Amino acid sequence: MDLAAARAALQAASRVAVLTGAGVSAESGIPTFRDAQTGHWARFRPEDLASPPAYRRDPEMVWEWYAGRYRDVLAAQPNGAHDLLARLEAQKGPGFFLATQNVDGLHHRAGSGTHGGQVVELHGNLLSGRDEVTGQTFPLAAPAELVTPPTSPLGNRMRPNVVWFGEYLPEAALEAAQDAFAAAEVALVIGTSGAVYPAAGLAAETLRRGGIAIEINPTDTEISHQMTYAIRDVASRGLASLLQPA
Repeated sequence: MDLAAARAALQAASRVAVLTGAGVSAESGIPTFRDAQTGHWARFRPEDLASPPAYRRDPEMVWEWYAGRYRDVLAAQPNGAHDLLARLEAQKGPGFFLATQNVDGLHHRAGSGTHGGQVVELHGNLLSGRDEVTGQTFPLAAPAELVTPPTSPLGNRMRPNVVWFGEYLPEAALEAAQDAFAAAEVALVIGTSGAVYPAAGLAAETLRRGGIAIEINPTDTEISHQMTYAIRDVASRGLASLLQPA
């Protein structure tokens, strides 16, 4: 891999689109969905905890699971990768777009979305609930005050504001991501396995229109063969290396 060429391409680009996955938050101590299934939760299948049928069957149990993840996420802190992506947004301004598959809100807490760029959460956010009647989202109460299932300010029960097995990604977020990657000169794909579509196909939109794609991941992924450049490292070190002057 020609790291100098990758650096030069990123520095020259005025339109940059980024896709992040679980590998970005791993350095903050946040486990993947399946890795979080320890202890009592290890006996459940993922779809027993994160699907519309599971919620209809036992909303109290599903909320117990998500309340635990919510507490864990609030206790975590953004890491170097989150900070570097916020810094990259500050450099690129309105030409910067970040789509994340993570539901922990750490990109926002690191400052992403405050420097003129745009951030979309493709899989939702653990820090909020969704009114089951109106579809509006509201912040959850602090963990010590959270009563589950929670009720929205409108008086309706709220479900976790995340995308479950068997559900589609939010249409507006996905369309924004597809448009941004199609217009990008450089796509960065960081800490994701490339196994879950349609998110895994976003970098292909950039490549199809003559842009380049840079992957940062410790190991090969299912889309590595498509990438223009690949940096085999964890997210924070890989980004630090890429963002050095060309």
